[in-house]
Amino acid sequence: MPIAAAMSAHAYDINRSYDWNYAHAPVRLPDVRMPACAGDWSFCGIPVASPLGIPAGPLLNSRWILYYAALGFDVLTYKTVRSSARASYSPPNLVPVRHASIAGEGSTVVMADSVAEESWAISFGMPSKDPDVWQEDVEAARRELPEGKVLVVSVVASPQDQWTLGRIAADFARCARLARDAGAHAIEANLSCPNVATQEGNLYASPEASREIAAAVRDAAPALPIVLKVGLFNDADHAEAVVRAVTGYADAISTTNTITAVVRRPDGTAIFDGQRRGIGGRVIGARCLAELVMLRDVIDRAGSNVRLVTVGGVSSAADVRERLAMGADHVQLATAAMLNPMVGIAIRKALSRSAAEHAGHATTRS
Repeated sequence: MPIAAAMSAHAYDINRSYDWNYAHAPVRLPDVRMPACAGDWSFCGIPVASPLGIPAGPLLNSRWILYYAALGFDVLTYKTVRSSARASYSPPNLVPVRHASIAGEGSTVVMADSVAEESWAISFGMPSKDPDVWQEDVEAARRELPEGKVLVVSVVASPQDQWTLGRIAADFARCARLARDAGAHAIEANLSCPNVATQEGNLYASPEASREIAAAVRDAAPALPIVLKVGLFNDADHAEAVVRAVTGYADAISTTNTITAVVRRPDGTAIFDGQRRGIGGRVIGARCLAELVMLRDVIDRAGSNVRLVTVGGVSSAADVRERLAMGADHVQLATAAMLNPMVGIAIRKALSRSAAEHAGHATTRS
């Protein structure tokens, strides 16, 4: 089977459930020649071969981790896990959508479109296997992951009614310890999920909550890089308050965890019972770029050493170069990588080619 056909055969099937895709992860790894990516790259101080990674979402288990590791991605984030099992929302989990551009949270309505290829509405609800299952699987991912790749494990608390902030932070810490013991190179505390209505969905909005959780995770995994996954901030002052609160505990902030909108069919009827869902892909690209620029300025003004991981609407080498130029330390792809697993190889080739051309021009000028 040609490589291109093999790749499409192993793309995430959006017409199937989370559990089906978990059970039908790629078994055979592709044998692809890996283009070099010129430059010195690192993820929170860990040397890597490129600035490319995948956020929590597409990588449901170790087989998906290893698959994308073989396709040019160097920082792989294990889909968010919990201290107890949690079922996924029922399908549809991914609905292709069409919209010009989403500028902010809440009021936007996007239309489902079966032929749309660059954006979709996401509705999983942060499912998780039982810790005994995901710990063993994280161990397998770490054991089989090639040298030079970074395994990040994304964790979240599972608060019950009446839980205090301290209890929530303790549950984050428990998950972080489990992930650490399973072999994670880094821990991501997921402080933002637009598809859940419980407390864990919007924790990043509170500087106090962000600081307490970051401190608890830092205590649980003192030797590992700590990343905080966040959503959109209301304004620069709000963002600065959070940055100042987490500086000294977190190594990086990952932005942006989708942008919410109501999803309707072309006939006007609502999907997901009219509840907002996170939108990912090309339609959020401009807004995520603006958020990156704002956060870069905030971090610099605050004198913070927190790094920036950018995600949202990235699908090409030009997008990667732009995000790096605008202040990102690392670039992640989700929707584009799920739609086209070969996109990482294509980006690495383009980055390598542009670096060679730049070197050639410099030699000519000298």
